[in-house]
Amino acid sequence: MRTNIFDRLSFLSLFLVIILLPIFCLPFTNFPVEASKGLLLVTGLTACIIFWAIARFVDGKIVFPKSRLIGAGAIVVLITFLSALFSVSRESSLFGSMFDVGSFWFIFASFILLFMSAVVFRTPKHAKMVLLGSILASAFVLLFQGFRLFILPIFGSTSKLAFVLDKVFSLGILADKTGNILGSWNALGLFAGFSGLMFLLVVEFFPISKVEKVFLQIFILLSILLAASVNFTLVWILLGISSLIIFVYKVSIHRGEGEDSEKRKKNFPLTSFVVMIIALLFFISGPFVGSFIPNHLNISNTEVGPSFGATMSITKGVLLKHPVLGLGPNRFGEAWSMYKPAVVNNTQFWDTSFNSGSGLWTTFVSTIGLLGALSWILFFVLFLIMGVKSVFSSIKNETNWEMMAFFVLSLYLFISSFFYFTGAVIFLISFAFTGIFIGLVTSSSNKEVSMSFLNDHRKSFFSILVIILLVVLSVSTAFTYIERFVSVSYFNKAINAQTEPVAENSIVTALSLYSNDLYLRTYSQIQLVKLSIIANKGSNLSDSDKTNIQTAFTNAVNGTQLAIQYDPQNYLNYQLLGSVYQTAGSLSGKDAYDSAIKAYQTASSLNPLNPGLELSLAGVSFINGDVSGAQTYANQALTLKPDYVDALVTLSQIAKSQGNNSQALSYAQSALALSPSDSNLIQYVNSLNNPVSSTSPATTQTTSTSTTPSSASKTKK
Repeated sequence: MRTNIFDRLSFLSLFLVIILLPIFCLPFTNFPVEASKGLLLVTGLTACIIFWAIARFVDGKIVFPKSRLIGAGAIVVLITFLSALFSVSRESSLFGSMFDVGSFWFIFASFILLFMSAVVFRTPKHAKMVLLGSILASAFVLLFQGFRLFILPIFGSTSKLAFVLDKVFSLGILADKTGNILGSWNALGLFAGFSGLMFLLVVEFFPISKVEKVFLQIFILLSILLAASVNFTLVWILLGISSLIIFVYKVSIHRGEGEDSEKRKKNFPLTSFVVMIIALLFFISGPFVGSFIPNHLNISNTEVGPSFGATMSITKGVLLKHPVLGLGPNRFGEAWSMYKPAVVNNTQFWDTSFNSGSGLWTTFVSTIGLLGALSWILFFVLFLIMGVKSVFSSIKNETNWEMMAFFVLSLYLFISSFFYFTGAVIFLISFAFTGIFIGLVTSSSNKEVSMSFLNDHRKSFFSILVIILLVVLSVSTAFTYIERFVSVSYFNKAINAQTEPVAENSIVTALSLYSNDLYLRTYSQIQLVKLSIIANKGSNLSDSDKTNIQTAFTNAVNGTQLAIQYDPQNYLNYQLLGSVYQTAGSLSGKDAYDSAIKAYQTASSLNPLNPGLELSLAGVSFINGDVSGAQTYANQALTLKPDYVDALVTLSQIAKSQGNNSQALSYAQSALALSPSDSNLIQYVNSLNNPVSSTSPATTQTTSTSTTPSSASKTKK
C-alpha cells in the first residue's frame, strides 16, 4: 500500500513536469522564462526520483526498461561529461551561467528525464494520461497566445481596460507581441505545429466521440492560425509531411481492408487532407500568403543567427584543432569568436557573439568533437530503427496507438531541434516523449529488467546504498540549482538598479550565491561606474576620494581577473580588462595603457576577425603616444570591415595629429559617405574644411557584454 502511494507521487511529480513545461513561468517577477522552466525540471525530477527511490526501498524490487537506446543516451552523457572535464573552461561547460542549454548538466537532466519517463510511464494507461495532459497544456498555450495576438488588439491601446488586460496577459515578463511562454518566437511556431500534429493524431487514430473530435479540429485550426502568425518555413515543412503520411496511411489502410466505397467515403481522412493542403499553400506561396497575417498584426520576426552552413564551418574549425572531444559543451560562443566566417563583418551583426548555431543538435556537435557527434548519430539512428519497427508492429496488430503517437511526436521535435535552436522546452519534451515511447515498447515486448534485493543480503546492502546515494545526490543537486536560481533575481536587480550602491550590493549577493564570469564582469563594470563618478568630481579630490578610486580600480581588476580565471577563452573577459586599464590610464598614467594593450591583444587573439578589438588597440595606442601602432591597428580594423565608420574617423584623427589635413579630410569624407546623417561627422568634416575650427567627433568604444543570465540563442529563419 505504501509502495503504491509513493509510486503515485512519483508519477504525479513527473507528470506535472512534462505537462507544465510549455506553460510554467513565474509571472510578475524578474526571472527569465527559461530559468523558470529549469526550476520546474530540477524540482520535479528531484521529487520524482525521491518518491520512486522510497517506493523501491519499501518493496525491494527495481524494474527498468532494457533498451539499447537508453544505452546510447548514456554514451552521449558520458562523452559530454568527458568533454566538459577536459574543457579549458570547465565550470562554463558543466553548468554555464544558469543551467544553459548545451551545458553538461542540461544534457544530463534531459537523459534523466528520458530514463524516468521510460520507468514511470510504461503502460498505455499512463501514456494516455500524459497525452491528455499534453493536449490540455497545448490548448492552454494556444488560447493564451491567441488571446494576446488576436483579441487584445480589439480593445485598442488607449482605454483603461486595454491597459489592464495588456498588463495581466503580459505576466510582467512578456515584453511585446512576440513575447511568449515558450521562449523564442520561432519556437512558439514549432510548438504550434507540434500541437496541431498531436491533435491530428488523436483525431485520426484514437477512438473519440464526435464532440471531442470537433473540439480537437477547432484547436487544429487555432494551431495553424498561430503557426501562420509566426510563419516559420520549417513548421510548414514538418506539418505538411506529417499530415501527408497520415493521410496516405489512412487511405491505404481502409482500401487494404476491402471497404466499400460508401464506407471509405465515411472514413476519408478529411482533417489530415485539409492540414496537408494548408501547409502546402503556405510553403509554396512564399511571402504573398505567408506574410499576410504577420503584416496585419504588425509582427516583425527579428530572430537572427548563424545559418546551417556557418554552423558547419564553425564545427569544421573546432574539429581541426580539437578533433576528439571538441572545445567543451556550452562553448559555441567561444567557437564562434574564433572561427566565425569573415563575411559576417559585412553585416550589422559583426560584433555579436552568438552562443548557439543553426540548430540545437548542430550546436552540441560543434562543441563536443567527433566522439560527441558519433554518439548523437548513434542515438538518433537507434531511435529511428526502434521507432520504425514498433510503428509497423503496432500498425500490423492495430493496437497501442499511443506508441506510434509518441514516436511521431518525438521525431517531429527532434527534427525541429536539428534545424533550429529550439531552446529548453521543446528539447525536454522530445526526451520525455522518447522516454515514454521506450517504456511502451519495452513493456509490450517484455524487455524489462527486474531485480529483487530484499532476500539477498549482499544485493540488499548495495541496492539500498545506491538508492540512498541517489536521493542524496538529487537533493544536493536541487539545492545547488535553487541557490543559483535565486542569484538570477539579484543579478537582474543589479543591472536594473538606478543607483550605484544598490547595484553593487545586489551583484555582491548574486556572486555569493553563484560566481560566474557574467556576474563578475557586471561587478567590474559597476566598479568602473563607481570610479568614474568619483573621478568626475575633478581636481578637488579628498584623500577619501583618492582611496575610493584606488579601491574601485582594484576591485574592477580583481573582478575581471576572476572572470578570466572562470573562462580564460572568453574574449569578453579580456576586452573588459582592457577597458578597466584604459579607464585607469586616463586617470593615473602610461603604465595602465600598456596593460590595456596586452589585454586587448589577448582578446583579439581569441576573436581574430573582430574589427572592434583592433580599433580599441588603435585608440589606446594613440593615447599612449604610439601613433604608428595606432595607424596599423586602425588599418587592420578597416581591412576586416571596409565600411567601419569608427575606423575611418580614427584614421582621420591620426592623420590630423600628424598635420596631414588632406588625408584626414579624405578619411572623414569616406566615413560621412557611409553615415551621411551623422551630425557629429558633418560637423567634423566642416571643421576640416575650415581649419580654424578644431571640432572633432566624439568616438566611443563600448565593451560588449551580455546582460541576461540565460542566453537566448536565436537563429535565422
